[in-house]
Amino acid sequence: MYASVADLRGEGVTATAAGDARLAQLLDEATRTIDRLTGWFFEPRQATLRLDGRGTPSIEPPVPPIRLDRLAIEGSELSLASESLVVVGAPVGPGFDGPRLTLRYGRAFPRGHGNIIAEGRWGFTEEDGSPEGRTPLAIRRACMLLVLRNLPPLADDASLEARNRWRILEERTRDQSYRLDGFHQQPRLLTGDPEIDALLEPYMKPSPFGAA
Repeated sequence: MYASVADLRGEGVTATAAGDARLAQLLDEATRTIDRLTGWFFEPRQATLRLDGRGTPSIEPPVPPIRLDRLAIEGSELSLASESLVVVGAPVGPGFDGPRLTLRYGRAFPRGHGNIIAEGRWGFTEEDGSPEGRTPLAIRRACMLLVLRNLPPLADDASLEARNRWRILEERTRDQSYRLDGFHQQPRLLTGDPEIDALLEPYMKPSPFGAA
């Protein structure tokens, strides 16, 4: 999940508004919604993927690789220590335009359906100095906003403050800041909430290579 019950409690969501089990359920639903709308997931997850070769040096996995543990091409294991393989993945840095696995020195992934097996840790994470990176701050915020939107309204001041606290223009951390000035723009309609949509829009998965 992209946020925690403790995160929501820290923002003023009381036990009267929702118990821990209810918040955990809403966080799980919000995480699944973000995955579906953006086309990515934003935390490290272990997975084995079957990919299609196109007879080209590069293939584009459906999610950025964080750590590649195994790569097999038509049943033959490829040494991951080899300099013949270039991996573009996560943690994502400036200029990222999509995940790629590229063979060098004139090699190509042979054409086939599911003929390439890639096993490892996957996820769209951002740099924070750790090997696996972190869930992007905007995704974390969007997850909590989705939960707050689905909580029943309470009339007490603490509840209202917790909801309105999210409607700020800028957030800063020790080494990063971003400004939510996109409300004058026109993000695509995703959730129906302009504030959440503006957070998700920069993280939408691009069209696949060769798509019309």
